[in-house]
Amino acid sequence: MSAYWPSPWPCEDGDPSRRQVPRSGPGLAIGAGECLEVTHRMAPLVTMAVLRRPGEVFLLRHSAGPDAYSLVERIDPESLEPLAVSAELAGGPVWPGGLAAHANGSLYVVFGDHAHRLDAETRTRASRQLPRSAPYNSFVVLPDGCLVTKDFAGSLPGVKIAAADRRQSELVVLEPEHLEIVATLELPEPSIARLSALGPDVYVVGDTSLLRVAWDGSALHLDDGLRVRYRTLAGQTFGWDCVLAGGSAWFLDDGDGAERFAGTLRGQGVSSAPLHLVRVDLVSGALTLVEVCDQPGGLVANPPVVDEHRGIVVGYDSGNGIMCAFDITDGDTLERRWSRRQDHGSHMLLFPDTGELLTADHDAGRGVDQAVVLDITTGAEIARADTGSPVQSVLFPAPGFGRDVYVCSLTSVSRLAVGAR
Repeated sequence: MSAYWPSPWPCEDGDPSRRQVPRSGPGLAIGAGECLEVTHRMAPLVTMAVLRRPGEVFLLRHSAGPDAYSLVERIDPESLEPLAVSAELAGGPVWPGGLAAHANGSLYVVFGDHAHRLDAETRTRASRQLPRSAPYNSFVVLPDGCLVTKDFAGSLPGVKIAAADRRQSELVVLEPEHLEIVATLELPEPSIARLSALGPDVYVVGDTSLLRVAWDGSALHLDDGLRVRYRTLAGQTFGWDCVLAGGSAWFLDDGDGAERFAGTLRGQGVSSAPLHLVRVDLVSGALTLVEVCDQPGGLVANPPVVDEHRGIVVGYDSGNGIMCAFDITDGDTLERRWSRRQDHGSHMLLFPDTGELLTADHDAGRGVDQAVVLDITTGAEIARADTGSPVQSVLFPAPGFGRDVYVCSLTSVSRLAVGAR
């Protein structure tokens, strides 16, 4: 049973498996003679939107600097203007955090080295400073309602941390009432990626290996039966967030260099090995690597998308501007289905009923990020619209309550709704 609020989108990526699929509601179903109409609001350092009750859209934002704060806005679902704004919530070192609507009715924020519990009016009900003086990059909620978070072990903008100097990451479990720390577990390696979960099992993409950690309600236990080393090639760098789907964990490697973001990830990659889609079987531990792009300098900061119904997985290389899809076969191979030039950097959003995939394409020449809806089966473009953001989004989209979506970037939030051309 889920401990998230029963809305179409109560947390980043829709649920802790990170499938990037709405939990309810139809797809955009963009037809002939229809387009995407855009409402745009400049709002610095927006991370994500989540949905609670019908019409309730909450936005997570933060400030900049070494002692940054976060804040939560409840916004008008159409105009995007704030209807309620939280107090400035204590944060710390900056890396995008997370926001979720819990089944108990509360909103939870993890940003910097702090966690907060808010009510639906964005009033603070509990706060907790986390153990390490480092950014904690979001959290997952387990079926018993506890939150699990982890410190971010990667480089920050302007602060390069060599791989040899990265500290082993630590999982922290918080009970949901007062945010008391009820358990911790130091991992055997650093982790840069966000956490994922299936039931009470937490999955961590470490610096070199995929790890599984079991939660028994009182303690965390590292599962020695699934610790799979995925960094097997010279020049290959660490992986980002994993998607748990179809009995496997799926993620993209060559994540080193994301801190070099310069309004775009294009040309910022430092890995000498080509970027791969990585698949790890959650039972056998079997590892599959397939090249997304055969060029060096690959870079991502986010996960792929897996369409379990159609047997398709979509990956991308933001450093080289390539997006491609693979057919999931019965064996351990992945066969290339389609490929296209596209400067995509953010998380994606898949509507399984229609096969529409919301992606992005940064137009550096015009200085604007575009939303692009693709047919996941063919890679064909269904619709495209300027979001209004001058920088490439590397953050989280969300579905709306109707035929609409929200797109977040470091400069703004946009609503794209289906309308007549």
